[in-house]
Amino acid sequence: MSIFITGANRGLGLQLLLECLRKNYHVYATVRHEQAREQLLQEVESSGLNAEQLTTFICDVRNEDDIEKIAQYFKASNIKLTSIMNSAAVLEARNTPIEQLDMKDVVLSFDVNLYGPMRVVKHLLPHLAREKASIINISSEAGSIQHAYGGDYPYSLSKCALNLFSEQLKRVLAQEDVQVWSIHPGWMHTDMGGPSAPLSPQESAQHIVSIIERKIAVDSELAFINYKGEPMKI
Repeated sequence: MSIFITGANRGLGLQLLLECLRKNYHVYATVRHEQAREQLLQEVESSGLNAEQLTTFICDVRNEDDIEKIAQYFKASNIKLTSIMNSAAVLEARNTPIEQLDMKDVVLSFDVNLYGPMRVVKHLLPHLAREKASIINISSEAGSIQHAYGGDYPYSLSKCALNLFSEQLKRVLAQEDVQVWSIHPGWMHTDMGGPSAPLSPQESAQHIVSIIERKIAVDSELAFINYKGEPMKI
């Protein structure tokens, strides 16, 4: 398998990368700057994994030129991806009342959490295989309309929009052997989830990789599911 992962230097993105390397898959990973790349390579080395199975790119998903250069690399190298995994995300203005919300935080959240995956799919879909392939957008239960709560407006709204984008892709690719899922990874103890979260990002990553391997049979009409492959309320 050849796996493309954004936001791969920490949190769930890092654990997805490590899990794929453990299975000897080739991982193409994005980080935002050189220091993050060095930290990632150190993490891979300290985990005893094969760094030769890892190709890294400096990429900000807000910058379409960065993503287009990656697509050009895949074209020149004649690489076909098995999976595209959009994990890069931001959580801005947490618990900020609407009266105090800076709209710049909303714009940034959509730019990373929605437009980022859209840019990635726009440029990398031509380089995705059409046999047992997948597009995985890491979402959140915060993006569920039925489970809506007051607060976290930028994050929740952007993840709700990401769920719709995933549903649109799922229908566009319905006649091809490409599964499209918008996955709630669970409440994890990461920088975003906090230390009191009950789930480790390692466990969530293991389940998500099993989904792309099709070892977990997902029975959901809609694209929005959790990390166990169970339908989420839209």
